[in-house]
Amino acid sequence: MGQKLKVGIVGGTGMVGQRFVQLLDQHPWFEVTAIAASANSAGKTYEESVQGRWKMATPMPEAVKSIVVQDASKVEDVTSDVDFVLCAVDMKKAEIQALEEAYAKTGTPVISNNSAHRWTPDVPMVIPEVNPQHIEVIEAQRKRLGTSTGFIAVKPNCSIQSYVPALNALLDFEPTTVVASTYQAISGAGKNFTDWPEMLDNVIPYIGGEEEKSEQEPLRIWGHVEGGQIVKASSPIITTQCIRVPVTDGHLATVFVSFKKKPSKEEILQRWAEFKGRPQELGLPSAPKQFITYFEEENRPQTKLDRDIEQGMGVSVGRLREDSLYDYKFVGLSHNTLRGAAGGAVLIAELLKAEGYIQAK
Repeated sequence: MGQKLKVGIVGGTGMVGQRFVQLLDQHPWFEVTAIAASANSAGKTYEESVQGRWKMATPMPEAVKSIVVQDASKVEDVTSDVDFVLCAVDMKKAEIQALEEAYAKTGTPVISNNSAHRWTPDVPMVIPEVNPQHIEVIEAQRKRLGTSTGFIAVKPNCSIQSYVPALNALLDFEPTTVVASTYQAISGAGKNFTDWPEMLDNVIPYIGGEEEKSEQEPLRIWGHVEGGQIVKASSPIITTQCIRVPVTDGHLATVFVSFKKKPSKEEILQRWAEFKGRPQELGLPSAPKQFITYFEEENRPQTKLDRDIEQGMGVSVGRLREDSLYDYKFVGLSHNTLRGAAGGAVLIAELLKAEGYIQAK
């Protein structure tokens, strides 16, 4: 494609920011040219700023070690030499909303891993294989923000990636009721076992705000664009429980579902095997070849064995069977910091670039 687009990572020193750095090393379309974080990190090289706190399994890429970290609040400075930014900051909701809008108003596209703008009516919240059509709302958002090139697009919550794609492939059968319990890795809280020894040999049956997100965000994803905003779907009814379990990466979900038009087991398996989305059609660099993989084995998918399927960008499903209360039940699994966080945001950026929304300045 010629020259790579220049990327700024806002919140580059945290766990998701580090994952962005890792994923963009040798990316065919994008190159990290700026990293921003809190004022405490500003002025240090990236290597200095995360010394002793690098949480990835692979070494820090050489290309970013000497980048001088900027103050994320100095928006004009950060955006002066980037084509778009990836954002993953730890701040209060109102502060994140203001910061991301400030970046967008400079004419810079913002792809956000944060939850702050997930319910802003004209901000698309995208799983690229599921609702790529929602990006058309960007035109209305640009008018509101007063920019011809800047905008905000967000990635949904990591917990829903383990079951929404599997249900999305079955929407023609009109699911009416969904019960999901998610068993979520500690990296979803930005931690590892060194940071959080209390999680060893332990399960915590509460993750603040997670159940509301898990019940409501799928409805926004399955909604439609109308009058320059996204109107959420009214069905199915979804209820969830979200539980923290002692694994490093990978969110697993147990799902019960009933349909208005009950499909056969063979129809469900065929839909999962054949499901492709816009990223597969476009051949985007981070897109999994097989988005949904079904395991016939009774004891799969397993978090440790299967979270990295398709470089962590695929979704695994197993144990599909009829249920005594609902029509069917199954188990889903996704990698929460790849498909569910940084990888999902990079895939959104690839989609937006391919569709002409992100261009070189």
